[in-house]
Amino acid sequence: MKNKTLSSIFFFSLSLLLLSSCRLYNLEKKLEPHNREWFSKVRFTITSEEKKLFLELPSSEREKFKEEFWKKRDPDPETEENEFKIEYYSRIDYANRHFIGGGRAGYLQDRGRIYILFGPPTQILRYAGRTPPYEVWLYGTFPVTFINRYSSGNYELETTNIAVLNEIGSALATRRKRQEKQIAQYQGGKEAFDFNVKIEKDTAKEPFLAIELPYQKIWFKEEENLLETTLELSLEVFDSNQDIFWQFQKNYLVSLTEKELQDKMNKSYSIKISLPLKKGNYSLLLEIINKTGDEKLQKTLTFNIR
Repeated sequence: MKNKTLSSIFFFSLSLLLLSSCRLYNLEKKLEPHNREWFSKVRFTITSEEKKLFLELPSSEREKFKEEFWKKRDPDPETEENEFKIEYYSRIDYANRHFIGGGRAGYLQDRGRIYILFGPPTQILRYAGRTPPYEVWLYGTFPVTFINRYSSGNYELETTNIAVLNEIGSALATRRKRQEKQIAQYQGGKEAFDFNVKIEKDTAKEPFLAIELPYQKIWFKEEENLLETTLELSLEVFDSNQDIFWQFQKNYLVSLTEKELQDKMNKSYSIKISLPLKKGNYSLLLEIINKTGDEKLQKTLTFNIR
């Protein structure tokens, strides 16, 4: 009789759990596209209680929930930036750019999940010529193996003791914070993102735009033992009637070691862009985004080509 009662309680509890899960699943399906995307991306940090609360909230209250959600995770509320949020989305962006194939966004794949949860490994060993191809990520000396079983580009995680990575991830986070402090010391503290721009002309060639970005004003993040950032540049040139005459857009990857950064702290990263312009009066709008922190700056310039 006792066992029968326990079984009844177990199946009743299981039924309630399944009903609750189905209800939350249906609520998730009804989310607006932008809320569904947000909900999907925070899957690695949102708690079960927060999931339930978010899904049950009226649509009008979800933006406020998001603000509070990130505030709770801000490691330093005294600063304007939420370092956790910036790092979290930076990892998602990295996963989407580097883990392609398999028919899913990079952050939803196994490599993306591990990268977002534990950050960049200390070393990656790639065995593309093997059958099947595989990768070994080393966190310290702890290996995490991903296998591309069907040559689809989707590297699946081999069964491993992920719990060990919690301690390793914590140690790596401490190391990264120490390195960030060292970088800040090299840079003399955080300075406003800035650059210099001017038109130069070689008599034998087209005029060109010369852009100089002081290294001490560029912020980097650590990527596989290198300091990297991407500078997203967009340019619009207007003629004397203020009609768009020419447009240009390009991303520039800046990658260097800590030692190289130290050596370049009093120098500038240079970009030169040839301008296919005829004689006349022009103006331009130049925008550069430093993707580390999404720092953005626009500058305008008027000039004459003779």
